Amino acid sequence: MTLNNMIDHTNLNPAATEDDLRKLCSEAVQYGFHSVAINPCWTRLAARELAGTDVVVDPCIGFPLGAGTTEAKAKETKIAIADGADEIDMVLNIGRLRMGDDEYVTKDIAAVVEAAKGRPVKVILECCLLTGDQIVSGCKDSVAAGAAFVKTSTGFSKGGATVEDVKLMRKTVGDSCKIKAAGGIHTREDAMAMIEAGADRIGASNGIVIVSGE
Repeated sequence: MTLNNMIDHTNLNPAATEDDLRKLCSEAVQYGFHSVAINPCWTRLAARELAGTDVVVDPCIGFPLGAGTTEAKAKETKIAIADGADEIDMVLNIGRLRMGDDEYVTKDIAAVVEAAKGRPVKVILECCLLTGDQIVSGCKDSVAAGAAFVKTSTGFSKGGATVEDVKLMRKTVGDSCKIKAAGGIHTREDAMAMIEAGADRIGASNGIVIVSGE
């Protein structure tokens, strides 16, 4: 596997236009990125743009706060799947996790996993808002709920991925699920440091710079 196809090429800017999303899809195909990570309203457009290619469509559910109801997240996921999503990123309920309400967090994630109908679900913990123990709990809840990945960050809070967080996540999940590092990854060196720490996927809005320096 090359670095290129470990990258989720990302545009989650709320001001992004249709032209911006078409450009994102074109770049993903050109550079052989794994997916486009997008806001759900663009799922149908991305599915059309990427039809017949190897690039998958990856809308982000409950983004960026994770504070919506479980029912809303499940419904949003079902719509995304119907619109052509191949993978799902979701934000878990950060407040509930900080409270230690693992039952709620696990059920919240499990509802999205069920709605995704076998598509991989990547659970965003927003590590910058959590203690180490809370990161461990979020990872365990994600594994228990059937998630395919745990993910460090939305990129919209006060911090992004760190090597230390990725190492802790890898230590916690072992081989039970994969890890996506996202947020603040700007260079090839940043990306390689995350991979060496245990990341299986990189989320980045500047994937072209990471892989080619353009």
